[in-house]
Amino acid sequence: MESIRAILLLTVFLIALVIAPNVMAVSDPVSELRAQLHRPVPGGVAVVPIMPVNASQTPPVVTLGANRLLVLKDAQSWWAVAGIALDTEPGTITLDVRTPDERRSVAIEIQPYDYKSQRITLKNRAMVSPPPETLKRIKSEISEQLEAYDTFSEAMPSNLIFDAPVSGRLSSPFGLKRYFNGEPRNPHSGLDFAAPTGTPVKAPADGQVLFIGDLYFNGLTIFVDHGQGVISMFCHLSEINHLPGDVVRRGDVVGAVGNTGRSTGPHLHWNVSLNGARVDPALFLRR
Repeated sequence: MESIRAILLLTVFLIALVIAPNVMAVSDPVSELRAQLHRPVPGGVAVVPIMPVNASQTPPVVTLGANRLLVLKDAQSWWAVAGIALDTEPGTITLDVRTPDERRSVAIEIQPYDYKSQRITLKNRAMVSPPPETLKRIKSEISEQLEAYDTFSEAMPSNLIFDAPVSGRLSSPFGLKRYFNGEPRNPHSGLDFAAPTGTPVKAPADGQVLFIGDLYFNGLTIFVDHGQGVISMFCHLSEINHLPGDVVRRGDVVGAVGNTGRSTGPHLHWNVSLNGARVDPALFLRR
């Protein structure tokens, strides 16, 4: 009887391990993530140790400005994964680290990086300088998108090394200083993949649909929350396959390539946001 009881207790314990929340639920080892993601430049990512594991048994809360960061753990350390906004000046930024027992700061040195320029000619002048009656709509859409980008859910991402969301040629890299009809506009905040209309667009990680919309500049757009402040946005779509609240798994088709919004041809614009900062999605793509 004692041996049967021991087996039952062991079984219950193993089941509890499987279903309990796990701060290190990301399938990719931290060493691999750091080797792939760590690029502390504007528009890049910093993967930094913040304290030894034996200093705190509970996950520390780490913030950069007003935004919480993704926190991981390996056998030795707690790690923070920080997205660095494109407009960050080179120099030192400081992470705020809090546990139930202490508070500390971790400094990250941001290196300079110069992105190339891109000049685009659009026949539709309203997509360069929208008429006054359209500006109210654009302002409202920007607010909705910023709210989605600032989402922080406690669930861990299923993975952070991604497959490309679409089969297609990379037509525009991240960070380009863009000029539309000779007029300067915001830098390119994602990757563009040229592909035929209707090409399936797949989720790079598990997540939940946050927002969908038909936006003035972005056309048909879907946001997917992968957890811990990791957000994907897919836009210029021809169709969307899900509604807000839907759960998607890695590899699920979330939409199809299109030519909607401010677009010069069929393509997917995909961006990745970490802690509210748009970062280079190419850093996450499987090498």
